[in-house]
Amino acid sequence: MPDQVKISHEELESSGFCENPLFGCLVAEVPEEHKSKEGFTVVGYGLYFYTYSTWRGRALHLEDLYVMPEFRGRGIGKSILSKVAEVAKKMQCARLQLSVLNWNTPSRDFYAAKGAQDLTAAEGWHLIRFDGQSLDNLANDAPKD
Repeated sequence: MPDQVKISHEELESSGFCENPLFGCLVAEVPEEHKSKEGFTVVGYGLYFYTYSTWRGRALHLEDLYVMPEFRGRGIGKSILSKVAEVAKKMQCARLQLSVLNWNTPSRDFYAAKGAQDLTAAEGWHLIRFDGQSLDNLANDAPKD
């Protein structure tokens, strides 16, 4: 969904590659002789950040798991997901969570095959978001110090 991207690569770099990064990212890289049609050696990534549950404690949220289409079906996505899970366990996270769009059946099936639970049906959770004007309005309603 490239039309949804609203940040620059400079903002991404300053948020993730700084003294106190807001996210972590693991990449899948292939040797130069196996680079993509466009000439890339980085063919996939998993971008994640930490959250906290008052019920379970530390948690890791996988924001993006992406593998270039021509490299799918080779176990790269599974390897990235497993490495992100390894990071979560190393950081003593109680869970790894992520969101998947309803129409993305291949990804939903992929995660289910690895043992993920779909909380939409199982527990009735809804993903709620404030952004743009609704975020501005909410912040403006905050008590003044």
